[in-house]
Amino acid sequence: MEVKAVAKYVRIAPRKVRLVIDLVRGKKVDEALGILQFTPKRASKVVIKLIKSAIANAEQNPGVDIDNLYIKRIYADEGPTLKRIRPRAFGRAYLIRKRTSHITVILDELTS
Repeated sequence: MEVKAVAKYVRIAPRKVRLVIDLVRGKKVDEALGILQFTPKRASKVVIKLIKSAIANAEQNPGVDIDNLYIKRIYADEGPTLKRIRPRAFGRAYLIRKRTSHITVILDELTS
């Protein structure tokens, strides 16, 4: 049975989040958490929290075996971009884009 968790409006660019989620796609949940624990990227803390949230969602279903869960799908979509202005020389203004992400993880049970 599939279980889903979503983190929206995360203030990390999707391009940077994708570097982290590519490490754990298709792995078992405990193995993925071990990999993320030692990944020195800011997005890894967010992804750990998201996977733990999906596990907690799975515990609410009585027929799901938590030890058999693996990451079936994980992806990061682009959220809204916050636009800020940086003053530059000669009265010009440069646009700073503060990007956000919507991260989704779908867990499923291994069938043996």
